[in-house]
Amino acid sequence: MTPEVLAANTAFYRAFEKKDIEAMSVVWSLLTGSLCIHPGWNVLRGWKQVRTSWEQIFKNTAYIEINTDIITTEVRDNIACIVLVENVFQVIEGRRIQAQSIATNVFELLGGKWYLIHHHGSPIMR
Repeated sequence: MTPEVLAANTAFYRAFEKKDIEAMSVVWSLLTGSLCIHPGWNVLRGWKQVRTSWEQIFKNTAYIEINTDIITTEVRDNIACIVLVENVFQVIEGRRIQAQSIATNVFELLGGKWYLIHHHGSPIMR
């Protein structure tokens, strides 16, 4: 099942880059148990809060590109965990900014499809 989990992870980051809330809603579990922790944010619980956060991020982001370096992928039964480094490139006020975060993405196999149920990103300070 690892290729399917990796494909779901890639779909998450492509939705993020495209700032596409509909694509994001296809990746995320829409159940109330979903959790998201953006760098510097409080814990968001359930798809409604998670969706609102992505809408705010998309609205305030002119351009974003994210390349990932996967550190580890673990799959056990219907749960998969990917730990990775996010290499983030943004344009803010005409300036190109580069940053790195370390993230954990947890997926759950529901009805034969992998859905994101937990995303936690933390900045890597240099």
